Formats: sequence, structure tokens, C-alpha cells
Amino acid sequence: MNKYFRMLTMAYLILLGAMLGAGLYAGIVVAPVTFNTDQWIGTEVLTQFQEGQIMTENFLRLSYLVNVVVVSVILYEGYKYKKFERDTLTQIATFFVLATGLLFAHYYIPDIIAMQGQGVEATQTEAFINTHKGSEINFKVFSIALIVLMVQNMRKACK
Repeated sequence: MNKYFRMLTMAYLILLGAMLGAGLYAGIVVAPVTFNTDQWIGTEVLTQFQEGQIMTENFLRLSYLVNVVVVSVILYEGYKYKKFERDTLTQIATFFVLATGLLFAHYYIPDIIAMQGQGVEATQTEAFINTHKGSEINFKVFSIALIVLMVQNMRKACK
């Protein structure tokens, strides 16, 4: 592996790690704090709908990073594929990163924003609840696939 490709691989792994960290931080830290503002402030200042709007904006901004990661995965893993440096587990993880990343950024987030745009009542429907739960499951699959992709690429880089 030449020097420049090794540096590119390190940058790629850092990007995947940053994406994973940002996603975990949003889900583990930002969401619980945002949806429990009354505990931190002492009184209910925001409604659950308003808290949801704040959280949606956080995830909308996170989706920009998801798009960058998706493009990076396509380019990096596509190059490795063309060089015949591929294995089944990496290909499966790549597929799941691409599929779930695109679903998150281009299906779930726009759908949730559209439903929120219809008002509080729309966010209490079964359709919204199912869409929201689907986005949570989707992002968990995305995160697991990212971990697998990172580990596989680290293993190859350390050979």
C-alpha cells in the first residue's frame, strides 16, 4: 500500500469514526437532554412538539454528514472493489451503510419534517410514530454497519 493511499485510508477511517461518534452522541446525549428540558430547567418551557422540532433540526444537520459519508464510502470502497481488494463482509457492510444512510437522509428526515410541518396533531398519528421508530432502527443498523466497515478496513490497513 503506497504512502498516499495509506493516508487516504486513515482519513477515511477517521471520517467513519467521526460519523459514528456524532450519531451516537446525538442519540445517547442530545435526544435525552432535548426531550427532558423540564428536568434541566425546572419547569416545562417547551412542549414535546417543540422539543421534537429541535431534535429534527439536529438530525437534519447530522444527515449532511451522513451524505458525505455515503459519498466517501462509494468512492473508497468502489476503488477497493475495482482493485480486487474485497471480501464478503465488507461488501455487505458497505451495502448497509449506503442503503441505511440514504434512507435516513433522503426518506426518514424529509418525511418527519413534512409531518411536523402539518402541526402537532400529525406528530401524534400512528404514521408518524411508525416513521420515527423506523428511523431509529434504520440509524442503529447504519451505526452497526459503520462499525463493521471500520473494523474490516482497520484489519486490512494493519496487515
